[in-house]
Amino acid sequence: MFQMTCVIPSLLSKATPTPTTTTTRVLRNLLLFSTAKITSLHHNPSFFPQTLKPSSSIFSQMSESGGGGSAKAPFTSSGGDANLQLARFSISPSSLVVIQKGDITKWSVDGASDAIVNAANERMLGGGGVDGAIHRAAGPELRAACWDVPEVRPSVRCPTREARITPGFRLPVSHVIHTVGPIYHTDDHPEVSLQSAYRNSLKLAKENNIQYIAFPALSCGVYGYPFKDASIIAISTVKEFAGDFKEVHFVLFSDDIYNVWVENAKELL
Repeated sequence: MFQMTCVIPSLLSKATPTPTTTTTRVLRNLLLFSTAKITSLHHNPSFFPQTLKPSSSIFSQMSESGGGGSAKAPFTSSGGDANLQLARFSISPSSLVVIQKGDITKWSVDGASDAIVNAANERMLGGGGVDGAIHRAAGPELRAACWDVPEVRPSVRCPTREARITPGFRLPVSHVIHTVGPIYHTDDHPEVSLQSAYRNSLKLAKENNIQYIAFPALSCGVYGYPFKDASIIAISTVKEFAGDFKEVHFVLFSDDIYNVWVENAKELL
């Protein structure tokens, strides 16, 4: 419930020269009148102008964006853009692919059987882009957990194409699956590497009883993978796991990637 607080100066409590009886009475009546008006406003919403009622859109948007912040681009509880940039595709009687524009660090379903995928590097200790955003949102516990993942060779905890899993810590999801996609211009077989990154993430999620999983656009940032080619590989690989998950989400930050993903999903799903 929207509440309005008003501070009224304590006119009678200040040390002043002894007032006349008439002056005292006037001040007391003024105070009582002001208090009565504020009480009426508080208990009767009809006193608010229409645009400032608690049910107005501006208060709803401020609440969704954390209260007091910008209401320009609020997110839903599943991390999606509240402006409904979202598309759903059925890949089996029990499975959906959901493509949405939003912030993957805010995405969750139930906090128990859900996981997000981190576009990690081989060290698994954080980096730029979505990797850095996930580490910041999860807190220092995530870096500590990643540090404890055994190295397969010096400074490599998760080789390209493979996947590792950790708790989600301060994220709203139960787990984070870390995978390393290919650097497009230096990988000898970038298509195979990207497909393996998606496939191994899904296999690891299935082994850990994850029912809801969300991917970013792997390798589409500084690793330079062309959006269209990456989306075809991502969507085709997810389709192989039809029936293994209740929902597979792609949570994409930019309009251009989102539009490419939706366009290709319409052709492939």
